[in-house]
Amino acid sequence: MALSPKAIPRIRKALRLYKVSSVITGVFLLLLVLMMVLRYGFHVDIELGGPQGFLALVPKEQIVGLNLSIGILAAHGWFYLLYIFADFQLWSTLRWSFWRFVLIALGGVVPFLSFVAEHHYARLARAELAALEAQGSRTETVEASHQ
Repeated sequence: MALSPKAIPRIRKALRLYKVSSVITGVFLLLLVLMMVLRYGFHVDIELGGPQGFLALVPKEQIVGLNLSIGILAAHGWFYLLYIFADFQLWSTLRWSFWRFVLIALGGVVPFLSFVAEHHYARLARAELAALEAQGSRTETVEASHQ
């Protein structure tokens, strides 16, 4: 079943949410990768507001301030949920294939992929949106000429 021009507002809203969530999720994923390299490569976490200063790299066991590494991990998890929701909204609104949903979802777990996926799939969504808008304007023109 083809999309109708009535879906245009839903598509715009879903696309906007997807674009914002993909950038935020991508940034937090890169921060998460940095945090993992620091934690497992150098055995330090990022401390916020501890005795070493405002922001410091401190061994995990010695952190007395806020462990920013845990905050990055938690924030990425929550933003990934938002990203999956936005992916679902865009996917279901545009009636794309299930595999496209899966590929977009991978953008939140593969570093840099959210930026690439956002660019690619937002372009596809904008193309479908433009086609629907053109179809809607043709429909309005035909309806106006028959009145």
